[in-house]
Amino acid sequence: METEIILFVVYMSIAGAFIGTLSGLVPGIHVNTLAALMMTFYPSLERLLSIFIPSDCVPVCVASCVMSASVVHSFVDFVPSVFIGAPDPDDVLSMLPGHRLFSEGKGMVAVRSAAIGSTVGACASIAIAIPMQYLLVIGLGGYLDDLTVAVLSIVLLMMVFSESDIGKGVWALTTVLLSGFLGYFCMNADIPCNGPFGYGNILFPLLTGLFGMPALLQSLKRTETTEQTDGEIYPIGPVPGLKGVMTGCITGWFPGITATAGAIVSDTVTPEREPKGFISMVASIGTASAVMMLVTISVSGKGRSGTMLVIEDILGDSVVGFMNGPFLLLLFSVAIAALLGYKLTVFSGNIMSSLVSRMDIADVNRFSIVLMISLVSLMTGPFGLIILTVSTIMGFLPIYADVSRVHLTGCLIIPTLLSIL
Repeated sequence: METEIILFVVYMSIAGAFIGTLSGLVPGIHVNTLAALMMTFYPSLERLLSIFIPSDCVPVCVASCVMSASVVHSFVDFVPSVFIGAPDPDDVLSMLPGHRLFSEGKGMVAVRSAAIGSTVGACASIAIAIPMQYLLVIGLGGYLDDLTVAVLSIVLLMMVFSESDIGKGVWALTTVLLSGFLGYFCMNADIPCNGPFGYGNILFPLLTGLFGMPALLQSLKRTETTEQTDGEIYPIGPVPGLKGVMTGCITGWFPGITATAGAIVSDTVTPEREPKGFISMVASIGTASAVMMLVTISVSGKGRSGTMLVIEDILGDSVVGFMNGPFLLLLFSVAIAALLGYKLTVFSGNIMSSLVSRMDIADVNRFSIVLMISLVSLMTGPFGLIILTVSTIMGFLPIYADVSRVHLTGCLIIPTLLSIL
């Protein structure tokens, strides 16, 4: 493996880290949308990089940039979740404890706990990535594939039965089924999704409407915030993050199980009572899942997230194989992203904490809403706006019924189940 390639991977990973930071700070931008957007610009990027980088190195360098952006996004997206109430679907469960700490003037405790959990999740996943790859190669992968339907079904049942009474359970089931129908329709109907910026990803308006817009619209009522302090540099230890790693491995292999849904399982088996511990565990699951999806594609050749599908398109079959060059380089990119992700998350959190202490949050949320609508219009056109409207209305259902918003992840799990059955 040439030293020159490693150096280029470092540069592209650093660039990806800053791209992931920007996308993570924009409410409603899902990491899959970021990957799809980067793929749109890949031809232009390939031509530009070929001027400075040998052409045969360009694909793995761009893939490293995408991988790094994905990992850092999984770190930073907790910042808008805590401070402006706009969570990524992978960390929607952490929104309530995050807001609890924020309302006490401890928003940075939530951000630092998430950063620590993501770092622990990334480091532990890197450590077990090659052993896991070996086990999957020698046959564990086929065995797990046979369990996919059972695992997805169990997750759905645990989501519904996580509610406290029968009435809420009925609302939870209704939310799961309706969001599942909407997700299935969006993924299987021939919906024109052309905007001025080209052909967009229908998941963008779907997930933004279900998870981003309702939180932003609700937050318009907030005009005052508690003064924020940052007195705890390391508010939580590594244990909650380590609890999330195994769940991250599961969500990284089985399609359709988000980190949020996985967190329900993890919290049922090993409950985290403290808000900062729970936040750290959820963050670890999301980042560990991103790493394990890399292991998955190296074994099966099939991307199981938007990010991995883009990497699959860029690298093709070259990413498949036990401890091959592209896989090791991408794993190296994850290590760089984890190192930068912690610092960038804390830095972004401090800036956001300072801003929200001095300004009207409603104005920030109005800007975010306009930005989301504009991006959906530019990337997915008029039909994307229709999906955004319908999914936003549906996103208020769990709020109206006073049930967890995790049930909206049926939009991913049910289409996956139906595609297998």
